[in-house]
Amino acid sequence: MTKKIFIVGSGGIGEAVALLLGAWSEFEIELTLGDIDQENLRKAKEFVERNSQKAISVETILMGEETLSEALKASFENCDVLLDCSPGSEAPRMARYAKDFRMHYANLTEYVAETDEIINLAKDAETGFILQTGLAPGFINVLAMSLYNKFVERFENETVEKIGMKVGALTAHAHHPHFYGFTWSPIGVATEYVKPARVLRDYEIRQIPALSSRETIIIGGRSYEADLTSGGAADLPDFFRGKASALDYKTLRHVGHYSWVESVIEKFTDENILENIAHHEDLPHQLLEKFLKEVPAVEDDFVLVHASVDGFDARGTRRMLEKSFFVEPLQINGHHLRAIQTTTAAPLCEAAVMLLTDKYKGVILQSQIVPDEFLNGSFIKRVYLD
Repeated sequence: MTKKIFIVGSGGIGEAVALLLGAWSEFEIELTLGDIDQENLRKAKEFVERNSQKAISVETILMGEETLSEALKASFENCDVLLDCSPGSEAPRMARYAKDFRMHYANLTEYVAETDEIINLAKDAETGFILQTGLAPGFINVLAMSLYNKFVERFENETVEKIGMKVGALTAHAHHPHFYGFTWSPIGVATEYVKPARVLRDYEIRQIPALSSRETIIIGGRSYEADLTSGGAADLPDFFRGKASALDYKTLRHVGHYSWVESVIEKFTDENILENIAHHEDLPHQLLEKFLKEVPAVEDDFVLVHASVDGFDARGTRRMLEKSFFVEPLQINGHHLRAIQTTTAAPLCEAAVMLLTDKYKGVILQSQIVPDEFLNGSFIKRVYLD
C-alpha cells in the first residue's frame, strides 16, 4: 500500500528527507512538499526527482504563513504523516494541523517551550507524535539510552554517575580567530549559545547558562572542546532524574572557537557573561550579525557524535561505556549531501517508518523510543553505521 508523506519545509534538510525517503524506502511512497516560497518548492521538487534512484511522485503546495487554504486542507486529508522541517517556532502550528487532520507527526526542533506546547496538544491524539527526532536532539539521545541500557545489563546497577552527550557539526578546516564555519542555520547556532541548558546535577534538574562548563575531549585521537548549549538533551533530564548524578548535552567545536564566541558576547554586554547571557533577548540576533560578517558558510563538513555512561558496577568498580560516530558527506545517485543533512534527515525518516506502522499513539519522546529498533533501522544504519 502506498504511503503518503507531507514534508513541511523545502530547505536543505527537507529536501534531504525527501531524497532519502525516495531512495531507501522499502514501501511505495508519494511525497508532498510544502513551503511558503514557490521558488524553493520548484528547486526542491527538481532536486528530488533528478537525484532519486527510482521513480517517485513529488507534489508541491504553497503554504500561507497563517492561513489554511482549501488546497492545503485537501492535501492534509490525503496524507498519512507530516514531517516537520520548518523553523522551531512553527512546530506547534504544524502539530495542530497533524492532530486536526489525523496525521502522524514528527519534528526536529530543539526548542523547549514549543515542545512542551506540543506535548500538551498531542497527549490524547489518535495518531503518533515523535518529537525532537533529528541529530541533537534525536539520534544522540537514543544512543545515550542504548548505552545506559547496556550499562545496567552488564554491570547490574541502574544508578550512574554521569551521562554525557556530545555532537558537533564541524568543518574539515577551521581558521583563526573563530575556528568555525557554518554548516547549518546560523541563527540556530546563535540561539543555542544563548538559551540555558537543561541538565542534571546531584540527581536533580537544573537550568544553567550555556557555555558555562567547557571541557577538552579526545575522540578518535583528535582534540576537541565541548560546552553546554541548549536543547540537545531532549527529555532525558526528566527520565534520568534520580538515576544519574549528572547528565548534560554539549556541542563539540574545534579548539579555540568558544573563546572567540565569549569575546564577541562580551562586546555586547558589560555584565557577567555567564550569569546574564540568557536575559539579553537581542543577543542571538547580535551574535548572528557578527557571525555572518566573520564566519564563512562551508560545504565540506563532517558530524561527530559521542555518548558516554560513567558509573560503578555492582562490586564498586568504576566503569564507562562510550560510543562515537564520525560521519562524512554522502553520495546518492551522484549527488553530494552534506553530513549535517544526512545525520539530521535519517532519524526523521526512521521516525516516519515507525509511525507508518500505526503502532504509536500520542506523544513519543526520545527516552521512550526503543533504542535497538531505532538504531538498527535501515535509514540510521546507512548513514551512521555503514
